[in-house]
Amino acid sequence: MTIKLKPLKDQVIVITGASSGIGLATAFAAAEKGARLVLAARNEQALREIAQEINDKGGQAIAVGADVGRQQDVQRIADAALSHFGGFDTWVNDAGVSIYGRLLEVSDEDNRRLFDTNFWGLVYGSQMAAMHLRNRGGAIINLGSVLSDTAIPMQGMYSATKHAVKGFTDALRIELEEEGAPVSVTLIKPAAINTPYPDHAKNYTNRKLTLPPPVYEPEEVANAILYAATHQKRDIMVGGGGKLMSLTNKLAPGLMDLSSEKLMTDQQLLDEPAQHREGTLHQPGEGGRIHGRIKDTMPTSMYTRAVTNPLVAGAVVAAAGAAALALMGKKRTSTNGDRYKPTNTKPEMVEVVEIVEEVHVTPLPPQRPL
Repeated sequence: MTIKLKPLKDQVIVITGASSGIGLATAFAAAEKGARLVLAARNEQALREIAQEINDKGGQAIAVGADVGRQQDVQRIADAALSHFGGFDTWVNDAGVSIYGRLLEVSDEDNRRLFDTNFWGLVYGSQMAAMHLRNRGGAIINLGSVLSDTAIPMQGMYSATKHAVKGFTDALRIELEEEGAPVSVTLIKPAAINTPYPDHAKNYTNRKLTLPPPVYEPEEVANAILYAATHQKRDIMVGGGGKLMSLTNKLAPGLMDLSSEKLMTDQQLLDEPAQHREGTLHQPGEGGRIHGRIKDTMPTSMYTRAVTNPLVAGAVVAAAGAAALALMGKKRTSTNGDRYKPTNTKPEMVEVVEIVEEVHVTPLPPQRPL
């Protein structure tokens, strides 16, 4: 069924994990489009400052301190949206934590905490949103990962949470469609994104953490999220490099395993000693930062721009392979990250992804506001 979604200027949007990274980038982008915002994260002080910044610029935002791994906290987020704005139109489940470590070394306590946030927090948010939206209509947007489609060493349990997120999200979409509920359910699958993610991860190694290339900027994910808030879309991969990984795993899983075995561990570790090893797994992070510390990033993804452009149909997306594979051989370097767009980004870095399939992008019917 075709679902009509409101323009952003007429929406109330709930964003979990809104104090940093992708969630914060999405909050600022949505505020610029006129959306009213309910921002949720564990670091309530950082959230209040972010909400105040948005309000000072003429937007409308409220902050709700919440741990999405606790169902009662998710209820408080929904209650705040109802009491302040009369409800919501889009719910974005972005909150997430991470662990770098081998599966046989990570403690059960840490693994359970990872699932509490990444999986159960998303489940609680999706259930809350579905109950609210099944009659009035709207969108549920869940943050998966390229690791919803494949897996890599050192982040094995994180990969497992994102596989679980994909399975839950797909089943929820089917069930809501089966009952005729006017709810769009989208899975966003980012590749490696230049956020404070490595700084926030629980670190079981003795080396500083980084991300395997190619690495994209969080604004590209925010754009995809806001596209999904206004267009009915099943899933969106952010980053042609992620599409290449997913496709390789599908068509040549043995090759993907071998590549991960030979390359991925070293590409996630810098030749610098680890500093803050506990991360934000069990306690809130500092908040307020959108960007991470990686210098060489791709500011845009031509692949993602193509698949989120309803005018592009039946196109063969020439996207990331040569550049992605060249970047995969690089050692990562770091720089200071902040909440603004980094000046070290190469503005015209070409993303060439050689995908062995045609990507047919079927334009959706014109959408009218409710």
